[in-house]
Amino acid sequence: MAELIREGNDLVLVLSKKEQVFALNRTQRAPISKFKSVSAHENLWARGILKGLRAPGTGLPYKVLYGTMRYPGGKDFTAIYGRGPGFVMTFDGLPFKRWIFTSDLSESGMNLILDNS
Repeated sequence: MAELIREGNDLVLVLSKKEQVFALNRTQRAPISKFKSVSAHENLWARGILKGLRAPGTGLPYKVLYGTMRYPGGKDFTAIYGRGPGFVMTFDGLPFKRWIFTSDLSESGMNLILDNS
């Protein structure tokens, strides 16, 4: 499962080697200054969260979705494993508009990462 950490002024979504192979992409990094919002969700597979077509990446419905979701006007990076809870992080001015990922992190844990200096 992807892990969100903060390194200095960057947010980093760390992927295992296996996840990088599935996503056909590597660990994601974004400056905290480009971060706009975050929302917690119990079901990342819900209508309205995922949009577009997966290309490239790996997907088995309700099991895994790793990679790029492309849609008119943008693209999202997904690292979804199973049907567990997760987060949708929105960014401004980056190649990926959103990171959508499952996480064992609580909302308060997420806030600690985002508020850390």
